[in-house]
Amino acid sequence: MIRIGILGYGNLGRGIECAIKHTKDMKLVAVFTRRDPSSVKILTSEAKVDSVENILSYQDDIDVLVLCGGSATDLPVQTPEYAKYFNVIDSFDTHANIPEHFAKVDDAAKATGHFGLISVGWDPGMFSLNRVYANAILPNGADYTFWGKGVSQGHSDAIRRIEGVVDARQYTVPVESALEAVRSGKNPELTTRQKHTRECYVVAADGADKAKIEEEIKTMPNYFADYDTTVHFITAEEMKKNHSKLPHGGFVIRSGKTGWEDENNHVIEYRLKLDSNPEFTASVIIAYARAAYRMHKDGKIGAHTVFDVAPAYLLDMSADEIRAHLL
Repeated sequence: MIRIGILGYGNLGRGIECAIKHTKDMKLVAVFTRRDPSSVKILTSEAKVDSVENILSYQDDIDVLVLCGGSATDLPVQTPEYAKYFNVIDSFDTHANIPEHFAKVDDAAKATGHFGLISVGWDPGMFSLNRVYANAILPNGADYTFWGKGVSQGHSDAIRRIEGVVDARQYTVPVESALEAVRSGKNPELTTRQKHTRECYVVAADGADKAKIEEEIKTMPNYFADYDTTVHFITAEEMKKNHSKLPHGGFVIRSGKTGWEDENNHVIEYRLKLDSNPEFTASVIIAYARAAYRMHKDGKIGAHTVFDVAPAYLLDMSADEIRAHLL
């Protein structure tokens, strides 16, 4: 059995626990938390809940430690730190900072003979793999990535920080006309505004200035200013009834040409439609945790990404079974 530890028990941590339940070759050993362990109730009766302060005492009991913190402040510190003591896997998703994060984890893991797998999920992760395959197959072409329709947790949190906002959900929505232009093989040049819109549902405090809240949302740099944004004010009851889940998804499309005169068009499209963003992300992570365990057993150390993992490492199946049923 591959012994798994979880650091952090939010939406992603709970998703990891659920994903482990659906495996036959893994078991959850412990959940580590910065909260009072007695306040954290997990679903796996045979696993422990312990303080993160005691995590190093589990080095001999855990094969892969899954880090479920956020990419803004948690993972840049936690992943290189715990790669000194465990084989680790994370879902670091700040694309621009991946090279720097990789280097830090690589140094830490190599120094102690451990294995680190970073930026595992659906983007980066599954979408990354599809971009690689499509670029290899159609070198003469263009890439397009669309996200949504789905809840952006980071954007929702940004709205909740505005004065007078009690709760908020923000949906990223692909522009259908842009999608169709890409699917047609036209290879359009699209601006940020032309690819996505932002749809916001906001619960305002009693007496709050809704016009001011809406203006702050629509002009917020890096989040909404570059998009066509719609703001809907709703009640707390409507929020709970209609916007309590965390759906997401998206499309990776490459449009390319082949032939001596570029006479033939081709479109490769990969789509995800997810009821639960964190649970799907967790399912990807658990498959790659299996790969991390196996690759370390094969003598690999240091940091890696999904690009370095052979597909056969992901499955709880023998090579004969994979060839017989999936090839």
